[in-house]
Amino acid sequence: MTIYAQSSGRGRAAIAIIRVSGPEAGGALCALTGRGLPPARRATLAALADPKTGAPIDRALVLWFPGPASETGEDLVEFHVHGGEAVRAALFEALARLPGLEPAAPGAFARQAFRNAKQDLTEVEGLADLVEAVTEAQRRQALRQLDGELGRLYERWRAELLGLQARVEGEIDFVEDGGPQDVSNTIRPYILGVQKEISQHIGDQRRGERLHDGLCVVILGPPNVGKSTLLNALARRDVAIVSDIPGTTRDVLEVSLDLGGYPVTLVDTAGLREAADNLEAEGVRRALRRAESADLRLVLVDAPTWPTVDPATVKHLGPDSLVVVSRMDLRSEPLGRGPTGDSVWPISVKTGKGLDALIEALTAAARERLDMPDGLVPTRARHRHALEQTVLALGRASEAKSLELLAEDLRLGIRSLGRITGRVDVEDMLDRLFSEFCIGK
Repeated sequence: MTIYAQSSGRGRAAIAIIRVSGPEAGGALCALTGRGLPPARRATLAALADPKTGAPIDRALVLWFPGPASETGEDLVEFHVHGGEAVRAALFEALARLPGLEPAAPGAFARQAFRNAKQDLTEVEGLADLVEAVTEAQRRQALRQLDGELGRLYERWRAELLGLQARVEGEIDFVEDGGPQDVSNTIRPYILGVQKEISQHIGDQRRGERLHDGLCVVILGPPNVGKSTLLNALARRDVAIVSDIPGTTRDVLEVSLDLGGYPVTLVDTAGLREAADNLEAEGVRRALRRAESADLRLVLVDAPTWPTVDPATVKHLGPDSLVVVSRMDLRSEPLGRGPTGDSVWPISVKTGKGLDALIEALTAAARERLDMPDGLVPTRARHRHALEQTVLALGRASEAKSLELLAEDLRLGIRSLGRITGRVDVEDMLDRLFSEFCIGK
C-alpha cells in the first residue's frame, strides 16, 4: 500500500511538505514531474503538473528516498510545495487520481517504520511524545527515548533472559538423553540479578509517567477562599468564574501550565462544605475524588480567620500539600505556622504579594517529583505493567521446583519484555498507539 499526507503543520505557510511512502511512490513522482527519478537524497527543483489534465500545480523541491534506506523503510517521496491551500488541494487531487495511492491514516508513516524495523515501539512512542511535548523537560525525555536508549535497555534484559531460557531448554533435552540433571541452581543468581535491575528501574515513583502526563495539582479549600481567583492568577487568564456567592464552582476546572520547564495541570474544585443542593454535592464529591489522586494539593485557608481551619480542610494537610493563606490584604497580624506545624505561603491575589514565592514553591515541588534521575525510567503505564509482570515471572522462576516450570516462567518474562518494544503480541495495542498520531506522521 502506498500512502500520502501532509507532514508539515496545517494552515497557510511558506512551505508545505507532502509525503508519499510505499511501492508506488517513485511512480507518483515520475507522473507528477513528467520525467525520471531524480538522484536519491538530493533536493531537486521540478515543475509539478496533474498527470491526467496536464494542468500545472506548482514549482517545488522534490526529494527521492529509495527504500529500505528511508525513514519508513519503503520508497519515500517528499514534495516541498508552496503552503497555500489551493496548491495543496491541487496536489492532493492529483495524487488521489493515481493508481495504488490512498490517503494516510493517523500514524501510518510511523507504523510503516515500525513494520520495517526502523523503530521499535519505545522509539515510536518517543516520536509521538516529541511531537506533543510542550515543556523542556518533556522534550528532553522524548528525545532520549526516540534515540532508542529505553528500547536498548529492555532488549538487553530480554537477550539475557533468552540466553538463560536456552540453557534451561537444553537441560530439559539432556535429561531425556540421560545427560546432566539440573542447571537451575547455577542460573538462579542471574535470574535474580535481572529481576533486581528491573525492580530498581520501576522504583522511580512514576517520575517518567508523571512527566509524560504532567504533575496534577489540585486547589482545595472552603467556599469563597479564593480558589478560582488563584487559578486565574496562576494561569494568567480568566479560566474560572469568580463570584462572592458561595458554591459558584460546581465542577472540576483544569488548566495546563509550564513551570520551570515542567508540565503542571492545575485543578480548581468546588468549595469543601455541607452542600446546599445535589448539584453542589456532586461538585464536592468530584473535588474529593481529584484530591485523592492528586500529586500535590494547594490547601487554601482564609487569612482573616487564620489559624482556625475547618475540619473538612484540615484532613487534606500533609506531606503532599502546600498550605496557602489567601486574602492577606485583609490581615495585618503575623501568621506563624499552621495547625499541624506546616509551613505556610501567605498570598494576596489582589495585590500580587506572595504569588512569586508560591510559584517558586510549586516549581520546586514539580522539580522534586519530575526531575529525571541519571538512569532511564518507564515513561508509560504500559511499560510499567509489562515490567511488573516480568518481575513476577522472574520471582516464580527463581523458586521453580522443576525445569519445565522454570522454562515457562522465563518464557512469560521474555514475552512481557517483548511487548514493550513490539516483539510479540501487540496488534491491539498498535491500533491504539498509532491512532494517537496526527495524520502525516
